Amino acid sequence: MRNQHWPCLRNGEPDDCEWVKKGQPLCLIGDSGTGKSHLRIALGTEAAMAGFRVRYTLATKLVNELVEASDDKILSKTIARYGRVDLLCIDELGYMELDRRGAELLFQVLTEREENSVAIASNESFGGWTKTFTDPRLCAAIVDRLTFGGTIIETGTESYRLAQTRARAAQDDSA
Repeated sequence: MRNQHWPCLRNGEPDDCEWVKKGQPLCLIGDSGTGKSHLRIALGTEAAMAGFRVRYTLATKLVNELVEASDDKILSKTIARYGRVDLLCIDELGYMELDRRGAELLFQVLTEREENSVAIASNESFGGWTKTFTDPRLCAAIVDRLTFGGTIIETGTESYRLAQTRARAAQDDSA
């Protein structure tokens, strides 16, 4: 993660979340346990402390809410609610396959948010998103929306949690 551009920092100093002001997206990509959610929460918290409206959700929870809203005929209201926040933080995008309807509903939220920031965390590289979004054209459109003018941070493959567990086990063995 060294030498990457970090939103909310300019030359190592806070920049008042300029990326949120500009409506730029942020994608945190890496394996499980590499700190994606931690970073997304920290950046979202920084944005909230700077006065921005921030909302956190899991990708599957968001899609389920959208499907239920569609069934209840309140989809427009639900999409508008997600469109009003300055920063929408979506976690665990890419962990589970979404059916076409769910993917289309998520795309509607992302389209509604073109002027506002989205920060996502995914354990899957963009090339693997065709497993989550099974329609290749829809997948390409979603990747396009989430990356245009934004920042992509790759957190790597080494799990901090696994490393800590191994270090503790090694300490216990040597004691």
